[in-house]
Amino acid sequence: MQKFKKILVANRGEIAIRVFRACKEMGIKSIGIYSEEDKNSLFRTLADESYQVGVDKMPVEAYLDMNEIIALAKAKGADAIHPGYGFLSENPEFAARCEAAGITFIGPTKDMMVALGDKISSKKVAAKVGVPTIPGAERAVENDEDAIQLARECGYPIILKASAGGRGRGMRVVRDEESLLTEFHTAKSEAKKAFGIDDVFIEKLIIEPKHIEVQVLGDKYGNLVHLHERDCSIQRRHQKVVEFGPALCLNDEQREAICADALKIAGAVNYQSAGTVEFLVDKHGNHYFIEMNPRIQVEHTVTEMITGVDIVQAQIYIAEGYTLDSPQIDIKSQDDISVHGYAIQCRITTEDPDNNFAPDHGIIN
Repeated sequence: MQKFKKILVANRGEIAIRVFRACKEMGIKSIGIYSEEDKNSLFRTLADESYQVGVDKMPVEAYLDMNEIIALAKAKGADAIHPGYGFLSENPEFAARCEAAGITFIGPTKDMMVALGDKISSKKVAAKVGVPTIPGAERAVENDEDAIQLARECGYPIILKASAGGRGRGMRVVRDEESLLTEFHTAKSEAKKAFGIDDVFIEKLIIEPKHIEVQVLGDKYGNLVHLHERDCSIQRRHQKVVEFGPALCLNDEQREAICADALKIAGAVNYQSAGTVEFLVDKHGNHYFIEMNPRIQVEHTVTEMITGVDIVQAQIYIAEGYTLDSPQIDIKSQDDISVHGYAIQCRITTEDPDNNFAPDHGIIN
C-alpha cells in the first residue's frame, strides 16, 4: 500500500478544483499547473503549490506537454498525477510514461486505455462479451473512396466519429452522399486538433436515441461495481448540456440489463479506477454500447449526489492500492450501492444559440 504525500493535477478549471478538494480532505498536498493565459484563474490559487507550464506555447499545448509535466512532478516530489478529464487523461502513452518515471498515474493502465479508450477497439471488446453495438465499420476510414463505400454499406443517415474522441469533437451527422466528404474531412481535422489522432469511423445513425451512461468503479484486485446510470440525452452539437440521474426512460428490467452490460465490458479488461460506459437506447428500449471513457467525467458529481460515493477520493485510494471493500472506500458488494433521490447537472456555457452555439460573451443573469 502506497500513501501519497503529494499529487500533481495535470488539468485546469473545475476538475482541477475538484481534485484539489479531494486531496485536501485526504490530507494530501496538491500541485497545480497553469498556462500563461490561466495565470489569473481561480483554480491555480486553490492548490498548495502551482507552477506555470508551456511558456511560449499555445494554451492547449501547455497542458499536453508530457515531458514538462512529468519533469515538474518529479522535481516537486509528486507521488502521483491525476489527469482529470480531457487533455492527457485518455492518452495511454502518458500513463505509461508516468509509470516509467516512477509516478503513479491515477487512472487505468496503458493496456486498459488501449483496449477501451479508442471507440473502434472498445467495440471489439463489446463484441467479445456479447454486448450489442451500433452497426457500422469496425475500423478507421482510410480515404475518400473508403468513406463513400462504407457509408453506402451502412446506409444513410450515418454518423462520423473520431476513434479517440469525446466531447462531441470529430463527430458529424451525414444524411446524404453529397455532404459526406466535406464532413469527413472536417471530422478528421477536428479529431487531429483535439486528440492528436485523426482516425474516424462510420456508424449507422440511431434516430431519437436516449444517451445513457453507467458509472463503474474497479480496484486493482478484480473487484468491480457500477454506481448506476445517468441520462445525458439533452445535448447540442453532440456535447452534453443537461445530465441527470437516475434515468427516467428506463424501467427496472432495462436498468438492470444496461448496468450488467457495462460491467461485462469493464470486466473484460479487469478495469481499475473510475470509468464510464456509454450506451444509446433506441425508441424500442434496445441499448447499444458506443464507447467507454477510461477517466473521470464532468458529470461524475451527479452520481456522487445520488449514491453518496466520493468518486475522486475512490480513484486516489484505488491508485494507492486499497480495495473497494477497504474502510477507506467501504463498498463491500454491489448491494452496498443504492440510489437516493435525483440529481441534475446543467452546464452553463457562453454561447450564442441563435448562431449555431458559437462562442460568445456577456452577462449571465
